[in-house]
Amino acid sequence: MYDHILVPYDGSDEARKGAEHGIELAAALDATVHALYVIDLPGTPRALALRDDEEEMREEYRDYGEEVLANLGTVAEEHGVDYETHFKTGAPSEKIVEFAEGEGMDAIVLGSAFRGKLGNLLGGTTDKVVRTSSIPVISQRMSVNDI
Repeated sequence: MYDHILVPYDGSDEARKGAEHGIELAAALDATVHALYVIDLPGTPRALALRDDEEEMREEYRDYGEEVLANLGTVAEEHGVDYETHFKTGAPSEKIVEFAEGEGMDAIVLGSAFRGKLGNLLGGTTDKVVRTSSIPVISQRMSVNDI
């Protein structure tokens, strides 16, 4: 049913909650986890002064992404799950959906932050992915106790 599960991961607490659920699901289904880190450079379009150090900033984001995906890979290994890492650059929700659809993922599993009753009106990355993806999306929401 689900052979390839996309787990977008940025190292945040809510992403970790979703990633752990995705890894547990993959272990139960003998599926492969495809962890995706999206490099989201701030301030687009950026001022000319920032453009000078864009490559350095991109490298720092990439290094951080490699670190958090390696840590998540350890969790996947502990669960006996096949694990692959991927990187994209751009708007996270767009790149997550684009990757899932383009690479034939069977499901997307991601965390959702607890933002309180009013925060839900604004919508975050998870909300945008749910609204735009043709791939099934499973979201693991943080509760007030998780904060």
